[in-house]
Amino acid sequence: MMYAVVLLVFCSWLALLCPSVQAYENLALNKPAWQNGSFESYTGADRAVDGQYTDLLGWAEPCAVSELGQSTAEWRVDLGGVKSIHHVFVQYATDNDLWDEYKYHTAYFLGFSVYISNTTNKEDGVLCFRDTNYTRATIPNPVNISCPYHGRYVIYYNNRTHPPYPTGYSSYAWIALCEVEVYGCNAYTYGSNCIHCGNCSGGVQCNHVTGTCPNGCDAGIYGDKCDFECDNHTYGLECKEMCGNCSNGKPCHHVDGTCPHGCDAGMYGEKCDLECGNNTYGVECKEMCGNCSNGEPCYQVDGTCPNGCEAGMYGDRCDLECGNNTYGVECKELCGNCSNGEPCHHMDGTCPNGCDAGMYGDKCNLGNMRITFSFNIFLHNDCHI
Repeated sequence: MMYAVVLLVFCSWLALLCPSVQAYENLALNKPAWQNGSFESYTGADRAVDGQYTDLLGWAEPCAVSELGQSTAEWRVDLGGVKSIHHVFVQYATDNDLWDEYKYHTAYFLGFSVYISNTTNKEDGVLCFRDTNYTRATIPNPVNISCPYHGRYVIYYNNRTHPPYPTGYSSYAWIALCEVEVYGCNAYTYGSNCIHCGNCSGGVQCNHVTGTCPNGCDAGIYGDKCDFECDNHTYGLECKEMCGNCSNGKPCHHVDGTCPHGCDAGMYGEKCDLECGNNTYGVECKEMCGNCSNGEPCYQVDGTCPNGCEAGMYGDRCDLECGNNTYGVECKELCGNCSNGEPCHHMDGTCPNGCDAGMYGDKCNLGNMRITFSFNIFLHNDCHI
């Protein structure tokens, strides 16, 4: 007994120095409660969740007391929704006397169970604790029960249905609960400070103590607790996908890889992972390529032609026609004598409207001056024979 008193004092002192130890919320306080029959109207199930248990008289108002002579005794509290439970505190009635093996309440407390369930049926839930070892001399009061589960209903149960009973057990089941406190957090939280879980895969609950996600993270999230968004231009499951070329080097959306502000020049698609095609380039692939050599596509970013231009074109983008009476590859050829000084065709040097006088050929680069000159010499010599 002295050990229990010392332990209780130590725990109270520790709680004052380390408030985080007591940071879990009492989820059961003033919540709806039920039990299978009440001894009196003023000993209903709600008395065990009213936060009042300085008076531990089993027949008085502060405690939930069931009918006498029953083979089963069941009490439950509705937490109002699925919660992340850490532990359950149970304070049984003592009649304000010393709790020891001579206290008759111990006989009714022995053999009790605590369940966590999402329905009002304990069989649908999980068993947190069942007393199979305590005696009237060893059963503690109050008792803290570790219950690291998720559920809506906390159910206290005892029965006397299969005699003979172990030594010290009462002959019938009875409830005399002065307070039941359920400590934990709302669902999808963890730790004594009830920190919100990260984005666990499939929306499952993280580990209620450590916050780790049992099956990995949702797309776009990483870390043991799934609380970091993908970075370094990655996205998707486990951040394994690389972003495309988003505008101005901005990161893509961490979940689906889309680029919220469009693409860099030369790229298109929701993820900016496709190069411009169909002889286009630039921002949104709106610009048309020039006349690159052999019909090759231009560079998708700036429209330049990597292997030069088709005959008759010049410029980095091969979008300028030869001028200054030039034509052909790299505009290195000079035009002939086209009619009235008109420019020749920039590609092949032909003269669309014929040649100047004295010139002939498609390119007007052939003349008859030498033939005429030779004929005149012949006539001059013939006259002097």
